[in-house]
Amino acid sequence: MILTALLVVSVSQVADAQSILLGIQRDTTKVNRTKGGIIQINRVNREIDKNVFAYKNEWICGVTASYGTLSSDDSELATVIENLKFGGSVVSVKPYVGYLYRDNFAIGLRFGYTHTAAHFDNADVNLGNFINGIEFSTDGVGVGYLSNAYSFSLFHRAYVPLDRRGRFGVFGELELEGQYGRSKFDFMFNNEWSNSISDSYKVKFNFNPGVAAYIFPNVCATVSFGLGGLQYTHIKQFDGEMQPTGTRNHSKLLFRLNIAEINIGVTVHLWSKKNEQKLRLQ
Repeated sequence: MILTALLVVSVSQVADAQSILLGIQRDTTKVNRTKGGIIQINRVNREIDKNVFAYKNEWICGVTASYGTLSSDDSELATVIENLKFGGSVVSVKPYVGYLYRDNFAIGLRFGYTHTAAHFDNADVNLGNFINGIEFSTDGVGVGYLSNAYSFSLFHRAYVPLDRRGRFGVFGELELEGQYGRSKFDFMFNNEWSNSISDSYKVKFNFNPGVAAYIFPNVCATVSFGLGGLQYTHIKQFDGEMQPTGTRNHSKLLFRLNIAEINIGVTVHLWSKKNEQKLRLQ
């Protein structure tokens, strides 16, 4: 009997968490056990619908950005690799606009630009302590990579306020994204350079949770985390003279935290007069 009660409570809590994000269910479940051992299940109204983070008919606009670098100064392979010279950076900027079709639920459009650059110049490898004193150098070898990608996406965002005044909240976002990018790969051997160019076309279905907090009455700071999703990619490969050399298609389903998809942003809420009056009454 106790196991049955615990199972009912667990299932109801999971259902409540899902319903809050989808805006379907507003009550929670309370399980009581009478003296006769009979289990009674009652609905308790927590008035979650009265907590509002963003009001219906608001327009929102904002931008998210991320920046990351990697260099040989960050390497911990100094005992094996000497004179290591490499570096890289990733910059991403994504402006967006959205509309609140009901309290705490928004749909919108997002545009994105991502720039990636990396280079490798030299490394002297000494495996003396590992494999019979083997040493070799990559002097005269160089690698360069440069990529620019542009994206367009549709998103649906659901806010869950964490306080009754609606100053802090979390959100879940579903995003359908299309992306085009061109990358160039340069390789040098014996002081002679060769290169190849790739055009990539991607379609992604992503899940992006995050946290949000108002830093001014109508300005909200956000931090979102890309957890992956379903992705399809088509790549066209060209040589240095833009002659086709091949194509490749692949798809994947992956859910994990991507450090490159941690975005810090700012959202501006464009109030209507009606919503401004509601906020003044809080």
